[in-house]
Amino acid sequence: MPFFAIMLGRLVPPEEGRFPSFPRRAWRNEFSLAPEAGLNGIEWIFDTYGEDVNPLVNNAGITEMLSLSQQTGITVRSLCANYLMDQPFSRTSELQRQVLIEKMHWLLSRCKLAGIRRVVIPLLDRSCIQNTDEEEQVVSIVQSILPAAEVNEVELHLETSLAAEAFADLLERCEHPPVRVNYDSGNSASLGYTVSDEFAAYGSRIGSVRIKDRKLGGGTVPLGTGNADLPGMFRALAGLKYQGDFVLEMARSEPGREVPWIVRNLASITAQIYASSRLVS
Repeated sequence: MPFFAIMLGRLVPPEEGRFPSFPRRAWRNEFSLAPEAGLNGIEWIFDTYGEDVNPLVNNAGITEMLSLSQQTGITVRSLCANYLMDQPFSRTSELQRQVLIEKMHWLLSRCKLAGIRRVVIPLLDRSCIQNTDEEEQVVSIVQSILPAAEVNEVELHLETSLAAEAFADLLERCEHPPVRVNYDSGNSASLGYTVSDEFAAYGSRIGSVRIKDRKLGGGTVPLGTGNADLPGMFRALAGLKYQGDFVLEMARSEPGREVPWIVRNLASITAQIYASSRLVS
């Protein structure tokens, strides 16, 4: 049975029009709403907007997270470090990079306490890799935080906007078991990349999958209305006997209709996954 999680903040209306971002007021509610939607888990967010009230920052908050998880059966085993979208690895001074490395060491230690075993590092938009110098900076920082990742038993999943071969080259420079790929179906579609090229280049390194749809060169749209090749992705994953998580990050519903919207989408996704499994078995 696939493990389905959802990005934190998708089970409640966006706060102040912000998404994706940490839901400062309603994060607790998501633990009780997730089972209603048929989900298994939540992918946590750590960003600058919610940093001061994120329960990860203190032991009492982590205890509350773990208690809510036990009460509802909803686990938090991954985190998206959106903090790095505001404070990117590249295009920073040496002092800023050292501060970021220390921040990541601290965050990885907090993840261990919370039972989080995967941290997604977004290298997109403001934090995207634009040239070889920036790639050098990213590789250097990833290598600097690998020891902390190993000590805290946390995998680092890279999410980039690089084309297939360029991403594969980056992964070769980070050839280490804890470094894997976070594959986002919507982002790949928006950039015009193909499932066949990407999976041929680095399919064996994919450790987690985000499910969403986007138009070519455009934003997120409801599943099935954009350019994401979801059937092709599910077939390719089945061929690899993928056992990792699926994190839902599809287009939002109208506020207040989050749970039925997710139920509807999850039914479609599950049907496609099982159909793909039958085709490659």
